[in-house]
Formats: sequence, structure tokens, C-alpha cells
Amino acid sequence: MHRTLQPEGWSRPRGYANGISARGRHVHVAGQIGWNAQQQMVSADFVEQAKQALRNIVEVLACDGATPEHLVRLTWYVTDRDQYIASGAALGEAYREVLGRVYPTMSAVQVCALMEANALVEIEATAIVPDESA
Repeated sequence: MHRTLQPEGWSRPRGYANGISARGRHVHVAGQIGWNAQQQMVSADFVEQAKQALRNIVEVLACDGATPEHLVRLTWYVTDRDQYIASGAALGEAYREVLGRVYPTMSAVQVCALMEANALVEIEATAIVPDESA
């Protein structure tokens, strides 16, 4: 499906991959926030918003037959770096509950605000679904 790229001598990252090589159909998911299908924020809690954003990603992927196993990249935009770090254990649990033990490449960036005033996190995703002949 894809190959994880881990340079020799580098310490293994926790919860993400340093690089991934993949071939197939690309699926790009716009930034998802912690709201439901009716665009109502599910919670004011950071972890709950992140969990809903991940659920939203899974739903969008499913529209094209993709699953979390096809993810090759996630980009997290958070409004509070300290809250992101402090939520590590709970965030990891929520992540695994929604995506399983899938660890694509990831970046996390603190931003001053998101377009939706109550959003604390926004997550973009890229998946690559293998060619059927592969």
C-alpha cells in the first residue's frame, strides 16, 4: 500500500512517520473542524473537537472508497500549542479510537485563530488509495 521512510540512525517518531512513499489515487480532504454534519460544534473541549474533526475526515475519505489506512499526511492547525501538548494522552486515545494505529506524516502548527470562531483545531488530510493493479 505505502512504504514508511525512516532514515537509518534516526530515532523512531512517536505517533507519526518521517516520510511515506505511495502510489495511487490521491484523495485530498479540506481542513475539518469539530463540528457535525449540521455544522454545529460538538463541544468546547479541545480533544472532543479533534476527535470530531478526525471522524469528519474518515467520512470524507469514505466518499471515495478510502479508509484511514490510506492516509499519508495530516496537518493540524491548533489555536493553543500548550493545550495541544497538555492533551497528549487523551488526544492519542481519541486518535486511535477514530483512526486506529495509522501513523501518516504529520505537521502541527499553532495559529492565532481559525475561520470558525469556536474552533480550537482544524485538520487537513491527504490519502493515497493504491492502484487496483498494484
